[in-house]
Amino acid sequence: MVNERPIMAQLHLSLPFDLDFTLCCGQTFRWEKQDDWWYGTVGENVFKVRQNGDKLEFENASEAFVRRYFRFSDDLPEIFSQINKDKHMVKAIEQFKGLRILRQDPWECLISYICATYKNIAAIKRMLLHLSRKFGKEVVLDGYSFFTFPTPMKLAKATLENLRECELGYRVKYVSQTSKRILRNDYDLEHLKKATYDHAKEELLRFPGVGPKVADCVLLFSLEKLDAFPVDVWIRRAVLRHYSGSFPSEFVNTISRHKSLSEATYRRLNLFGRQYFGKYAGYAQEYLYHYERTQTRSRS
Repeated sequence: MVNERPIMAQLHLSLPFDLDFTLCCGQTFRWEKQDDWWYGTVGENVFKVRQNGDKLEFENASEAFVRRYFRFSDDLPEIFSQINKDKHMVKAIEQFKGLRILRQDPWECLISYICATYKNIAAIKRMLLHLSRKFGKEVVLDGYSFFTFPTPMKLAKATLENLRECELGYRVKYVSQTSKRILRNDYDLEHLKKATYDHAKEELLRFPGVGPKVADCVLLFSLEKLDAFPVDVWIRRAVLRHYSGSFPSEFVNTISRHKSLSEATYRRLNLFGRQYFGKYAGYAQEYLYHYERTQTRSRS
């Protein structure tokens, strides 16, 4: 039987949205652009999407799925009014207005961010592609091959040697141990969406390879915790450049001298972001993160 070509659909956008900003800001690692189309593997499905002004065209996905994945129910004007606390955030919002946080799969997000520690985005993409190609299923769209993300069972049963072939480095043991724990306990990450931020974070920190930053990324990008505020080198730089007045000079001097963040320093910066920006601190973080990265590149 010949499969019929998926029908192209179109969605008119009534609230701010920018597809390129959303997919290029570093929150996700498995989207690729071919000409003016973005191709992404989400769950068992591959779909393509492009934007032309206030029109969003997509194929191989339902409108309900697209609305949910891109979080079109998030009221960005309201979110902006909540996080627009200073002139630096004004600039970030003006430059990247329409950037939205995605609603990612918790399992894939967890393993992705375990792999992401101390790696740049290109290297993270490479690791996840190797993992998916080796342990996922191939899906073809428009003549391009894509691979679904491997299940917990696939990764739990993989040998350490096979995982090393995916260029995971020291992360091999974390990916293996976390996958085995998820499988052994039949652990449902989805239930953490209903938990409080503190409880959900405490649960995530029990998994091998998950520190405070990885936990906050998973909470923000896949578990509905829009008040999560991941802190990395770019947020640290943003704090030093624009929010140092909110901290004692001794603390500012300490984090200026050290490139890495201690757990105590992380907690302090994380708490500042969550208290300063409020219930949408995660959106503030993503705008700050992307703005700081792009400004740094333009200055260099």
